[in-house]
Amino acid sequence: MQQWDEAQVTAEWETWQQESADPASLPALAPYHPLLNAIWQDKPLVIAQLGQSLDGRIATPSGHSHYINGSSALDHLHRLRALVDAVLVGAGTVAADNPQLSVRRVSGRSPARVVIDPSGRTALEARWRDNPAEQRILIHRSDVTPDTCPKDCSHISIAADANGDLPIDAIRAALAERGLTRLLIEGGASTVSGWLDAGAIDHLHLLVGPLIIGAGPSGITSSRTIETLEQAIRPSAISHYTLPGGDMLIDCAF
Repeated sequence: MQQWDEAQVTAEWETWQQESADPASLPALAPYHPLLNAIWQDKPLVIAQLGQSLDGRIATPSGHSHYINGSSALDHLHRLRALVDAVLVGAGTVAADNPQLSVRRVSGRSPARVVIDPSGRTALEARWRDNPAEQRILIHRSDVTPDTCPKDCSHISIAADANGDLPIDAIRAALAERGLTRLLIEGGASTVSGWLDAGAIDHLHLLVGPLIIGAGPSGITSSRTIETLEQAIRPSAISHYTLPGGDMLIDCAF
């Protein structure tokens, strides 16, 4: 278990923002090294993050989730946003949390904001659409016409598979055509789980808050059914960090 030195993380973060220094020279930013190296080497990378309680809940039964994780964990999320080309969420997260998906708590640029919304149901007043200076992209099924979707966003239409889902490889290919190859899958749990099941995630940052909720929606909810533990998805490497305030960051590489 590694202790998180917030002052050192902040100092090295500012160094990166000003100089884009070699990641190897920034040891306090170790959890960000996969993304920093991807930027340094101009390579694609998909990282996902999920905040949950000790008992694996992401909200109470009523849907209250602000905030399971503390201030340092929120800063961490905003650093992840600042390092990717695009942040992706599902339509359910937009409906439940109405996130802005921008970088506000740390220095850095805001990424393109992408909502995976197969049926085009995203509310017109959703906050992710607030800043027209950044790319805002709605991904929906090919049988959903832009006339039924927000008109001030870019649209990507993708043919659904036999289950009515949008194929992840098609989503990645469509975003790559727009130069968006470093992606943050921010939520919700079903979206993160779907990308994990598909083997499309390089790193998962699991932020575990020091509380027990007891009931409510769970975090990772795989649709896979396995018979033996040998079939379980296992990270190739795991790092642990204790953040100020008691949150634990578990960095899982796949």
